[in-house]
Amino acid sequence: MVVPMGMQAVPSGELVVRARAGDETAWAALTERYSGMLWAIARAYGLGGADAADLVQVTWLRLVEHIDALRRPARVGTWLAVTARREAARALRSSAVRRAGESPAGPEPADPTTPDAVCAERERLRAVVDALGALPDLCRQVLRLFAGSPTYAEVAAALDIPVGSVGPTRTRCLASLRKRLGGPP
Repeated sequence: MVVPMGMQAVPSGELVVRARAGDETAWAALTERYSGMLWAIARAYGLGGADAADLVQVTWLRLVEHIDALRRPARVGTWLAVTARREAARALRSSAVRRAGESPAGPEPADPTTPDAVCAERERLRAVVDALGALPDLCRQVLRLFAGSPTYAEVAAALDIPVGSVGPTRTRCLASLRKRLGGPP
């Protein structure tokens, strides 16, 4: 369904109220406004193809199921982002459980790296994880979202911040991460 031009300027809270009442154009406007953000979240969690599509669909399904329970309709973007992150985490846990239960197709190929190289790589990764964990929550969220190559608009919608502050926030967060890792600021 094509969203009429006038619906693009309607505040999200009003779109939710209209969607609750069964207005199909309000639903179309909501999906047009927030689907890009949901895809960005799916990519940020490493989901691709069918898994990412499933995440987006499940998130919209959750909104359909819970739209009447939304306490703050104007914050539907935040609600969708949180729901998508929870569903992505659930999908990743489920995927890990399935992989753990599968039997290998054959013997593991020999690892050409030396034990020292493996240890060094693990130490480097641990340092990155520790540095990320020490960052403020906003920085962790910004950097996680940018791992999926979203647009600034998608990041702004996911974090409920102005689009104009996404770039400077990202720059500050990366500088803080570099500093914690011992690199140049």
